[in-house]
Order: sequence, then structure tokens, then C-alpha cells
Amino acid sequence: MPRMSNSLRARIEQYYATVPLLFAEAEDFGPLRLFVRRKPGTPYYGGPGHAQPTAEGASAVTAADIARARARQRELGVPEAFEWLAEIAPGLRARIEAADLPVSERPLMVIDPHHPVTHNPVPDGVKLHVLTADDPALPAALALPRLAFAEQGTAVGSAGHKELSVVADELTKDGTVTSIRPTIRAGHKTIIAALAPDGTPLATGHYHPAHGTTEIGGIGTLPTARRQGLAAAITTALVNHARDHGVSTIFLAYAEDTVARMYARLGFRPADSTLLIANQPTRS
Repeated sequence: MPRMSNSLRARIEQYYATVPLLFAEAEDFGPLRLFVRRKPGTPYYGGPGHAQPTAEGASAVTAADIARARARQRELGVPEAFEWLAEIAPGLRARIEAADLPVSERPLMVIDPHHPVTHNPVPDGVKLHVLTADDPALPAALALPRLAFAEQGTAVGSAGHKELSVVADELTKDGTVTSIRPTIRAGHKTIIAALAPDGTPLATGHYHPAHGTTEIGGIGTLPTARRQGLAAAITTALVNHARDHGVSTIFLAYAEDTVARMYARLGFRPADSTLLIANQPTRS
């Protein structure tokens, strides 16, 4: 596996330290840091003090630190979730698991800034569209990942337009859609969707840029629309859009080998860093 340079890892770690602060405030519990939203939105997580914690600081995380952070998360009514780069705090996983929190691995892949990414074809009638804050497709685009990640894998599934409409209505009523509109307007989040001729999102993905770096995430296809190359088309569009807007370091995390092979075909390559996620069911 190719080694990730120290400078690249530093950019990625700095990215994880910076992006939450666009939307949240930091509260420290010893060497642990918890990102706390002050406005509605998807809850953030805790992790070792960002950025680039010292080896001594990471190893100094105690069961009491974890317990205090979790107590604060319970007080806030958010998941007792943590995430961090394995290589930044190598001893933290054992401590988190000792606290009875399940930890999952998300290997990282990066794409060379000079590697060309050509546009992937989409089915006739489908168009790739950068969503605006007031786009009529936004509620369904935000709902789509919930259906996509509920049916794991790449096989054609059962959830389709009807189910998408139901979830989109839920996210509109609970304020999720309203809470995301300012983030899009401010340029902190870009969402690209593959739209059917009737305007229904068939696949979506997003990125949050910060200081020339971004993680591409949330790439999902409506289960009934799978096996048409839509995820690859969305990924390609996100990479090119990010590059066109000044982003040079682009990376992503994956959960399944089948998905990693698709990213590899586009030019992403494995890096020797892994994102560890504890008890965070909402993250793709």
C-alpha cells in the first residue's frame, strides 16, 4: 500500500479539525474534543484533540475522559460517537472499545490532483445537477442517502420513488431541510444529484471544502436505480466541481470493497490511513 506523506496526512487531519468548526463549537475533555452544534443539524462527534495531537496527549486519554465526553453527548441528546484517524491516536481504539462502543474502519483513498477524471456517461434523460439552497429537489436529495445506506451493497434494491417521497417529507417537517439551506448558500456544502427526467434524484453526493482540501461523502444511489453507473458519475462530477473551485486535496473513506473498486477505476488510490468511527450510525 502506498504510504501517505506526512504533509498529506497533516492536511487531512487539519481538515477534520476545521470543517466541524464551520458549524459547531469545540468542548474539550482532557485530550478529547467534542464538536457541539449550536444550531440544528446532523450531530457531530468527539475525537482526540485536533489537529495533530501529540503521541503523549493521545495516549493520555483515560476512561474518565471518555465517560465525561459521553455524558455531555447524552446531555445534548446526540449519539455517543467518536471518530479519528487511526494513525494519529493509535492507542485510542482500545480505550473506546473498552467503553463498550463498537468501532468500525473506513480506509481512506486519495486522488492525485493532476490525475484527470473524465465524465462518466449517465442514462438518457438523466442530468447531473448542482443543487441550490432553494432547489425543489433538495428535500429528496437529502433523503436519498438514508434509503441508499439502509440497503447495503450495489445490487438493485426495493426502495424507490415512493419511499424517497416519504423520507423527503419527514426531513422537511422536522426542519432538516431548512437547517441545511444556509450551509449551501454560504458555500460550505456542495450537493450534486443525478436527476431523472421528472426531477427525482436518483443518486447524490456532497463535499465540504476547507482550505483547499475536501472529503467527498454521502455518495448513494436510490436502490431501484442502481447498476447504471450513477455513483461513478456523481463522484466524477464532485471531483471536477471541487477542482474547479480551488480544491486540490480530495479524499474519501469507504466501507465496502466493491465501492473501493469503483473509486479505484476513477483514479483514487489507497492511502495508509484509516478513519475509525465509533457508534456513529448516521455517517456514510
